[in-house]
Amino acid sequence: MNDIASERFHRYRTAPNLLTLLRICLAPFLVAAILERHFAVSFGLFVAAGLTDALDGLLARLLKQRSMLGEYLDPVADKLLLSTLFLVLMHMSLIPVTVTVLVFGRDVGILVVAAILYAVTGRREFGPSLLGKANTLAQVAAVAAVLLQAMLLDHHIALRWVAIFEQWAFWATMVLTVASGLHYAWVAARRVGAQSANGHSVK
Repeated sequence: MNDIASERFHRYRTAPNLLTLLRICLAPFLVAAILERHFAVSFGLFVAAGLTDALDGLLARLLKQRSMLGEYLDPVADKLLLSTLFLVLMHMSLIPVTVTVLVFGRDVGILVVAAILYAVTGRREFGPSLLGKANTLAQVAAVAAVLLQAMLLDHHIALRWVAIFEQWAFWATMVLTVASGLHYAWVAARRVGAQSANGHSVK
């Protein structure tokens, strides 16, 4: 029994999973740095978190270390980090309230839709769509732009392109948040409809 438990532990203790856990562990330090207005540190930590996100997927493919835990843990780590940062940056008046409300509203909506889908169809997988991935990229760009802008202003440096990029990232986040949320709802409705149709045909 102990051998089986040990084998499972070592199987889950892979490089990609450890990188994902590292990203989760970085979240409180990143939040603390932002709240204390150490924007250079927070920007560096955010870049480090982004690198772990890129590397865990790459290593999972190269080392053939994909696992069910990793498939669930990776998006949870991303959502935990980004949602927390949007909330903290809104609290610091660095991100508009509208953007943060849309981001949180979409995430809550997806959780509700996923729960309904599981209750009706019994399907647990609810993979990210192309729009969902684009939305995550826009959110990452928005947070990076905000932290970069805050870091530069702390050193009395004003770069016009950073301010423009920040605004474009906000707009992209809002548009893709709505679009990807509607797409997830449409996909879920189709699956529920197909399940209902199959149920009626069986009867």
